[in-house]
Amino acid sequence: MTASPHLALPPFVLTDSYKLSHYALYPDAQEMVAYAEFRAPFNKDHHDHRIVWYGMRYLVEQYLAKQWTAADLALADQFFSTHNAGFTPFPFPRDLFRKFITENEGYFPVKVESLPEGTVVYPHVPVFQITAKGEYARLVTYLETLLTMAWYPATVATLSRRAKHAIQAAFDKTADASALPLDDSRLHDFGFRGARPDEHVTSNGGVAHRVVDSGDREHSVMISWPSERAAMANLLDKFGEGVVACVMDSYDYVRALEKVLPAIKSVKLQKGGFLVLRPDSGDPVETVLQALHAAESTLGTTINSKGFKVPNGVGVIQGDGINDETLNTILAAVEHAGFSAECVAFGMGGGLLQKVHRDTMSFATKLSYVKLADGTDRDVMKVPKTDSAKTSLPGRLAVVPAHNALPVVVPHDHPDVEVRGNLMQVVFDGTDPARRHVAWDSFSDVRKRVQEQWARAPPIWDPVSVALATKAHDLVERLRAADMQVGEGDQ
Repeated sequence: MTASPHLALPPFVLTDSYKLSHYALYPDAQEMVAYAEFRAPFNKDHHDHRIVWYGMRYLVEQYLAKQWTAADLALADQFFSTHNAGFTPFPFPRDLFRKFITENEGYFPVKVESLPEGTVVYPHVPVFQITAKGEYARLVTYLETLLTMAWYPATVATLSRRAKHAIQAAFDKTADASALPLDDSRLHDFGFRGARPDEHVTSNGGVAHRVVDSGDREHSVMISWPSERAAMANLLDKFGEGVVACVMDSYDYVRALEKVLPAIKSVKLQKGGFLVLRPDSGDPVETVLQALHAAESTLGTTINSKGFKVPNGVGVIQGDGINDETLNTILAAVEHAGFSAECVAFGMGGGLLQKVHRDTMSFATKLSYVKLADGTDRDVMKVPKTDSAKTSLPGRLAVVPAHNALPVVVPHDHPDVEVRGNLMQVVFDGTDPARRHVAWDSFSDVRKRVQEQWARAPPIWDPVSVALATKAHDLVERLRAADMQVGEGDQ
C-alpha cells in the first residue's frame, strides 16, 4: 500500500497531534469559522508595519486541490494506531475522513478564502479564512497546522521587500535616475545551500523572494588555479565582456584587492565588461568599503549628478552576514564614504531563508465563529489577560478597501462589504466542484501588486474598523460578566 501519488506523506498526518481529537471536543455545530492573521510587524518594528502576504497558492495547489484517498487514510490509520495516549488508541475523525473520501471525491470539505497573493497588509488583517459546515464543521481547524505554514513565504517576501525599500531609498539619495532600474537586482537569494532539503523552504522561500527582487564565481573555481591572478584572468577571458563576479578572499582579501586587481586591470579594460568584486568573509561593512576604495584606486570613478562616486566598470556584492540590519548599515556606510548605492549589491542567505520563524511576525490561526446546532450564533475570540498581543478577532470577517485602498477589517455583514467588495476571495472549496481548482493571478501580476501597494501604503496603519473594535469590546465585556457570575456561583 502506498501514499497518494501526489504527496510523499498521507495528507491526514500533516497536522499537530492534538488537532486529531478536536472533532470530539467542539460543541455540536452547523458551522464554524477560523481565520489567520499576523499579530505583529517584522521583528516587532515600531516604525514600519507593512507585511507582504504571499504563499497561499502553493499550499492550496499542493495539498488541498488534490484528492485525499482511502490508501492515504489506511496509512494514517496505521500511524495513529502507534500514536497512543495513556495506552489507548489516539482518537481521530476516521469516519468523517472516510465519508468525505467517499461522498466528496476525496476533497477536504472546507471553504478557504484568501487575500490575493502579493497584497500588502498590516498586523490584524485576516489573510485567510476557513469555513466548515454541517457534520464537517468539526474539521474547521484540522488544516490550521498546514495552512499556517504560509507564515514562511510571507515572512521571506516581507523581509525581501523591506530590504528593497532600503535599497530604493539609498538609490533615490545617491544614484542617477539612469541607474534606478538596477535597484531591482541589488538583492540576491544566497540561501538555497543553507536551507533545509524540503521543497517548501528551498522552492517556496526562493520564489517568495522573487516576488520582490529579480536577481558568482565561487572559491573552488578560484583555488583550482595556481594563482588568483591566473584564475581572474581566465574568468575575464571567458566572461569579461558581460557581467562577471569574482570572490576575492580565497587567501588574502587585502592582497587580492591591492595586488591582484591591478595586475589584471589591462585584461578587464580590454574586455570592457562589468566586474563584480565579492568579499565573502570579514566584517561586512569594512570589506565592502575596502573593495570600493580598491576599485576607485585601480579603475577610477565617475561623479554622478548627485555628487557620489561610481567606480568605472566595477561593483561589489556582499553575500556574507547580510540581514535586515547589516544591509542598512552597509548602505549608510557606502553613502558616508561618498559612493553611490548602485555600486553595491547583496546576497542574503541564512538571513533570508533560515533566520526567520513563525514568531518573526507572530502568525496565528484562531477560531472566530460558531453557529451551534440549535442555530445560535456565537462570535468567539481569544483574550488572554497575560498577553494582550494574542487577542484575536471575533466573528465572520471581511476585508474591504478603504477610500485610500488600504485594507480595513469589518464584520462580514458590514454595509461596506456590499458597497466596496470583499478583498478575500475563495481559493478552494472542497464541497463545490466548480471551486476546487481556481484561477490564480500570474506571477508578474503578483509582483506588480506588491510594488504598487507597498509604494502607496503608509508604514503604519490601523486596519481594524470601529464596528469590529466595538463588537470585540462588547464581547469581551460579556465574557468577563459571565466569568464573574460563574465565580460567584462557586463561592
